[in-house]
Amino acid sequence: MVEANVKAVSQPTTETQNDVCEVLYVDEPRVKAVAAQMPADETVRAVADIFKVLSDPTRVKIVFALSRAELCVCDLAALLGLSVSAVSHQLRLLRNLGLVKYRKAGRLAYYSLNDDHTEQLLHDVLKHVMR
Repeated sequence: MVEANVKAVSQPTTETQNDVCEVLYVDEPRVKAVAAQMPADETVRAVADIFKVLSDPTRVKIVFALSRAELCVCDLAALLGLSVSAVSHQLRLLRNLGLVKYRKAGRLAYYSLNDDHTEQLLHDVLKHVMR
């Protein structure tokens, strides 16, 4: 017997379709509970922006390097084999999202991660990838 909120649908049962439900069923209490916890759209966009910025391998390398030491732009350029201008551009993107910060020491600008959350995010993703 099919419950009122369960609708039978005909789905192909090939091996490629094993990853989808064979019936349409919405667990409304569960969906409502998750919906109540869903972050605001503005927050979701900010999270997506961070993941977009971190989708670039050069920026991931910069974040990794800064998780190990405070470095100036010239240090990062030498480490990555890039021009100072290219590194500065990448750092500006990271800084605009609050992932890195800098301090001036005379004529040098030293960069570091803005907080432990950025390092933890990188650590967690590396752990996931390298498992």
